[in-house]
Amino acid sequence: MADIELRNVRKAFINFVALEDLNLRIEDGEFVALLGPSGCGKSTTLRMLAGLEFPTDGEIRIGGKVVNDVAPGKRDIAMVFQSYALYPHMTVAQNIAYPLKKRGVDKAERDRKVERAAALLHLEPLLSRKPKQLSGGQQQRVALGRALVREPEVFLLDEPLSNLDAKLRSYMRIELIELHRQLGKTMVYVTHDQLEAMTMAHRIAVMNGGKLQQFDTPDAIYNRPANLFVADFIGTPSMNLMEGSLSGSNFTVGGQSVTIDRSRLKPETTDGAAVLGVRPEDIMLGDGTIDAVVELVENTGHEKIVALAVKGCDRILARAPSGSAITVGEAVKIGFDQTKTHLFEKDGEGRRLNLDQDHNSLP
Repeated sequence: MADIELRNVRKAFINFVALEDLNLRIEDGEFVALLGPSGCGKSTTLRMLAGLEFPTDGEIRIGGKVVNDVAPGKRDIAMVFQSYALYPHMTVAQNIAYPLKKRGVDKAERDRKVERAAALLHLEPLLSRKPKQLSGGQQQRVALGRALVREPEVFLLDEPLSNLDAKLRSYMRIELIELHRQLGKTMVYVTHDQLEAMTMAHRIAVMNGGKLQQFDTPDAIYNRPANLFVADFIGTPSMNLMEGSLSGSNFTVGGQSVTIDRSRLKPETTDGAAVLGVRPEDIMLGDGTIDAVVELVENTGHEKIVALAVKGCDRILARAPSGSAITVGEAVKIGFDQTKTHLFEKDGEGRRLNLDQDHNSLP
């Protein structure tokens, strides 16, 4: 068993607190992404799991065993870094076999494990090459192979695809998903790229400012963000957030009102300042009560991203079919899909006020 649990984990350095009261449980065999902007604490969390940093307070368990003071080599983990860190004078086979050689594994066993890792990662034709003869994607697979041969219970991956171009990243995402399916091992994946997290992970831990914001499935995080930070961070383009005032079943922004289904809000929700959130795909162009003016139309091929000016709001973005006849300067009415609107506190933690928040998300 290789479940992971962090209980009230805190990490403080001399001048700042990197993590504050982190509680997280990762199930055996689960693929979990730690997602957030630079400085949010995700890499610090991974380094503590690896034993490269130690918590100031709290408890880290791997497979039910407290590992706070356990050396990295005794944690049954393997880590893949952002930099491939391959030995340039060694062949691919030698790079992959190196951890086994250090452990004193006999050559026949090393060769068997290298062959198996190479087969899993489609590296068989490259085993005799040196790193300088490989593409970035091939070098990344060699780094993964070096972790694979150790046969750990837990894989820790620290932004392993960030040095690759967009096409290679897409290819390697598929490779990693398939690799996890075949191995069935626990994987913890650090990234600032929401597309990687959304497409690869069973669950995502969204972090900001050293605190866990939400821990849930990609679907729940996208459709039921726990707070304003998650709503704004997840999605490309991100959710439109409009500051206004709630009164009964009306939400007013810039002097214009839209109807809100009050039955979808928590009973304790009070009238007053609030933030209405609507994803671009849930904005109805030409069908609604809000006056808007088209500022920009961005044709991406399969769709158009329409930037709208609305009084009292920051620029609003909407999605439209690629064949839509929309022109810059055009005045349009817009509306929102009431079943997919989100309401948040304006102040405090910006918590979600809708009733349909999943029970696995933070309150």
